[in-house]
Amino acid sequence: MSAPTTPPAAPVNRIGLTRADYDGSKTTLCPGCGHNAITGGIIQAAFEAGLEPHRVAKLSGIGCSSKTPAYFLGQSHGFNAVHGRMPSIATGVHAANRELLLIGVSGDGDTASIGLGQFCHLIRRNVPAVYIVENNGVYGLTKGQFSATADVGSTQKTGRANALMPIDLCALAIELGCGFVARSFSGDQKQLRPLLRAAFAHRGTAVLDVISPCVTFADHEGSTKSYAAVKQTDAPLHDIDYVPFYEDIHVDYAPGTTREVKMPDGSTIVLKKLAEDHDPSDATGALRVLHESRAEHRLVTGLVYVDPASRPFDEELAVVDTPLAQLPLERVRPPRQVLDSIMRAYREGTVAVGAGGG
Repeated sequence: MSAPTTPPAAPVNRIGLTRADYDGSKTTLCPGCGHNAITGGIIQAAFEAGLEPHRVAKLSGIGCSSKTPAYFLGQSHGFNAVHGRMPSIATGVHAANRELLLIGVSGDGDTASIGLGQFCHLIRRNVPAVYIVENNGVYGLTKGQFSATADVGSTQKTGRANALMPIDLCALAIELGCGFVARSFSGDQKQLRPLLRAAFAHRGTAVLDVISPCVTFADHEGSTKSYAAVKQTDAPLHDIDYVPFYEDIHVDYAPGTTREVKMPDGSTIVLKKLAEDHDPSDATGALRVLHESRAEHRLVTGLVYVDPASRPFDEELAVVDTPLAQLPLERVRPPRQVLDSIMRAYREGTVAVGAGGG
């Protein structure tokens, strides 16, 4: 009788964790939902990147997409915010503790409608956060109405067609000065995972607009964000590899077919077989590609624009190195003599007091 064999140990990453260490709760979303595929991509990308779960904060708003942070990195911090207000929470979390990697998950409704102003100002301030939009063009929790990203001519199950122009979140992000803008498809894990890993390494706001078909309300013929429609219209700008700073990997491709983008932490994004000779460092060219693809009813995916040299929010504010949450009271509260001198100046009329306006 042969001796029982010991099952092989699960592979570990560079910090000694298994992929299972990055799992979360069991999903309650519809079977086949594109959001679940994005969750799987985040788990795998976090495992490959060797993220420390306790140094990650997961943030979300309201909607089907905003449930998903419960399904990955179960040992991380988390905050489910009010509808459309996740960027405010992200800004506060980063101000309090810059040692945390922020992963924000939002939807097209949460971002492009009620949260559009907050989305804009997060980018404008360049708050370091990975902002993932799980984009299906509908409001899944309220029975499939068109969202602000629904394409002109896309139809509901009832046959009603959308007549309003969509908000292109990638184009908007580039226009606002975002230093990392990408678009992908939940069904293309080969492209999505390296984009996520590169976003983890970016120093400012990184926006990933991920087309994520809703199998309940937007996977029928006539929907431009169904699985079939996306597979038919997807036009990748390039193949993508990501080489982290801690791995000594030689990337060998034929000359003239690759472009390498160096990130501040020493990692490298390798773009292969560039379509239309796309230069991801050219903001004007990136906007042109997005506008042309919309006119041609194509869905371009890949790294649309990147500026590794963009300055994050905390550098612009010259914040102290120690996280604000760790500073003792004597360092964040002015001493009594300073407060007394301010009050004395007000009493003596040497400080001008004016009303705010705008």
